[in-house]
Amino acid sequence: MNIVVLDAFTTNPGDLSWDPVAQLGNAVFYDRTAREDVVSRAIDAEILLTNKVVLDANTLNQLPKLKYVGVLATGYNVVDLKKAAEKGVVVTNIPSYSSESVVQNAFAHLLNLASSYALNVAATRSGEWSQCQDFSFTRGKLTELWQKTIGVVGYGTIGKRVAQVALAFGMKALVYGPRLTPGVELLPGVATATLDELFQKSDVVSLHCPLNESTSKLVNSERLKEMKRGAFLINTGRGGLIDEAAVAEALRSGQLGGVGVDVLSTEPPKETNPLLSAPNCYVTPHNAWASLEARRRLVAIAAANIKAFQENKPQNVVNK
Repeated sequence: MNIVVLDAFTTNPGDLSWDPVAQLGNAVFYDRTAREDVVSRAIDAEILLTNKVVLDANTLNQLPKLKYVGVLATGYNVVDLKKAAEKGVVVTNIPSYSSESVVQNAFAHLLNLASSYALNVAATRSGEWSQCQDFSFTRGKLTELWQKTIGVVGYGTIGKRVAQVALAFGMKALVYGPRLTPGVELLPGVATATLDELFQKSDVVSLHCPLNESTSKLVNSERLKEMKRGAFLINTGRGGLIDEAAVAEALRSGQLGGVGVDVLSTEPPKETNPLLSAPNCYVTPHNAWASLEARRRLVAIAAANIKAFQENKPQNVVNK
């Protein structure tokens, strides 16, 4: 079968092997594909892999040989699922491959905010500690996480692990999500809350929910007013979950004590994005998912998905 990978570079910038996928057919790998080149590159593809290249209805209509789309990520909003289903095209995703890496990124942001690590390292490098009269030197606020409350929005695989790690720090955890139906077993120290209660009671709010109509700009000016003054906000979910202008203003006013995000509404961001210049806001370039170990799992699962499809036993299908 003809296999085409439209944007292979972010998954494998050269430190992995595509052999598990290449062995399953006649495979062609493109590092990146511009929108105007999608159809010409994919015209003969029976199996098409994409991470962020959009496959809308118009594009899918121009690919008569296409039988399968594999999204090289957990989120699959880049594919028009309805049109794919109409055409009999199976669409799969890759769940849970980067969960541990994303959890690690979330706590890297939280620990940086709580201990002002980046601020203190920068001050030390600039010579401020060398010029200090005292043996101990501090820039920014140092906050102990013990007995603080973290509010986890979204209680899927990542949200559960975030709550579990928070407990290991001696934190309390409030969780909110549609999967939290009566009878769901929770770890000791974890409690459910309404969304309003979670934002009102948490010292840290960490977002791990999908982006859809109901969650777009979930964190807005009104929601920010509900939060404890000086609370932290972490977003490793999707950039559109927050109103970036409102969050930047909350940082400037002191309503938010600090923000750590790995995702923005537009990526790469425009230089005018308000979070890039907001005080005590730390932005990592959407690479929480991209550890070597996570990307290795991604390639392995992508190959397993294709093999299962070829054997008429498709797995991880998102457009049933």
